[in-house]
Amino acid sequence: MSVAEKVCVFVFLLQGVCCRDFSISLPEKIEALSGSCVIIKCTFEIGKDEDKYLTESDATGLWLKDGDNANNHQVFNSRDPKPDHFKGEITGKLHEKNCTTIFYDASSNHNGEYYFRIESGALKYTFYMNTSTINVIESPPKRTVKLYVEQKEVQDQEEVLEGSSVSLRCSAETLCSSPPPTLTWSSTPRIPLSESSRQQELISDLNFTAAHRHHRVTFTCTITYQLLDKNKTAQDSITLHVQYSPKNTSVSVLPSGSVLEGSSVTLTCSSDANPAVLNYTWSRESEGQLKQLQTGDTLTFNKINQTQGGWYNCTAQNKHGTQESSVMLDIQYAPQISTSCSCVNGNVIECFCEVDGNPFPELEWHLSGRPVTNSSDTFISEERLSSTVLRSSITLHQSLTHTSLQCVGSNTHGTASQLFELYLFSQEASWFNIYSFLIGGVVVGSVMVILCVTMLIYKRICRTQRGDKTGLTRTDGVVSLYNDGDPFYVNKVMMSSAGAARLGSS
Repeated sequence: MSVAEKVCVFVFLLQGVCCRDFSISLPEKIEALSGSCVIIKCTFEIGKDEDKYLTESDATGLWLKDGDNANNHQVFNSRDPKPDHFKGEITGKLHEKNCTTIFYDASSNHNGEYYFRIESGALKYTFYMNTSTINVIESPPKRTVKLYVEQKEVQDQEEVLEGSSVSLRCSAETLCSSPPPTLTWSSTPRIPLSESSRQQELISDLNFTAAHRHHRVTFTCTITYQLLDKNKTAQDSITLHVQYSPKNTSVSVLPSGSVLEGSSVTLTCSSDANPAVLNYTWSRESEGQLKQLQTGDTLTFNKINQTQGGWYNCTAQNKHGTQESSVMLDIQYAPQISTSCSCVNGNVIECFCEVDGNPFPELEWHLSGRPVTNSSDTFISEERLSSTVLRSSITLHQSLTHTSLQCVGSNTHGTASQLFELYLFSQEASWFNIYSFLIGGVVVGSVMVILCVTMLIYKRICRTQRGDKTGLTRTDGVVSLYNDGDPFYVNKVMMSSAGAARLGSS
């Protein structure tokens, strides 16, 4: 070390010894919001010999700007404010060596380097060794929202697992304002925010459990400073990325609406998941069990029939889980008449008819081409056998000898019918047939009796002619014709009127 350097060090140390009792504590840099206020936290120390001069009644605090002498660039005097001075006050007690000062209505004029000077009686001292630099900003400083998962800080864009405990923290810069700034949370898209958010001093935490609805939601913290002329705000945002199992799984049918038998139908399965769905699996409910069909997000039927109707199930899966969705495939078709339709004969005619159709069919009976309804001569009943099958019966009491009976089923897709050929007899016709039968029986019986009597008479005549060919005898009032020879056949007997009379009198 040279002699000159040693001299400089000695002078510096000597100055420190001489001034070691004079010191000041100031913030090195202060950021103030335009229109707000500026607070300079300040304390100082003076030499012991000067303590006697520092009194409450005499102590005056001054602020000098940009380091020039106090007379030319004095910007504040606690006891003698000037029109061109900054508006403010010393909030600390100078006799207790507290020089904390507040300047009101900060503007760009307040930008610069500040020195404090104390005057009290014979004590006059400017603290040049430490200064404060004030920087006035037009907008509040931007803050950063921090993300904590399970109480551990993570970086933005990192993905959070569904069900994790999440905390978003927002803090505001401590700027001079009255009242203090407020911190509020919002989200895009807008969702209900947890009521567990809290605000303590200038820190606000938003706590919730991560769910699929939080995925790609942007959370924004807004800091509002209430100033005299207007409010000023600062914001910071963070977008949350959440991994979750399939949600909102659904199955759509194309074409939509009713599915007509014979048409082409496509079922499409969709689901919301992160990461995306790995595969879709189709199955069909059959006899109370699910029968697996195929994989893929679509299931197509080129020409569908009614046997392919029923419940179809789609299962969406990713690495975090599965979710199912089902759809009822309702195949519509025109009515079909069952081959089991029949009629039963008896005193009355009873016919049965079953029709199958979707939508559920209607069934009518037509007699000789005209619709039939319940009456004293006909009785119709219906029974719903299933969601598509209707069974109907009709009982006929009508006085008809021959007619056609038709069962007609219909729905919005068409009609079907079955024809029955019937022979019907009324009760009056039945009695007439019985009487005819009896009369016929009597007639036939009478003819048979006449024939028998004729044969007997013929045989007697023949015997008479063989035994006594000479004449007639009368015994006990019975006329007998007899003859002792062989029988002979008489086609005609001719008698005189006298002979006839005699025969009649004897």
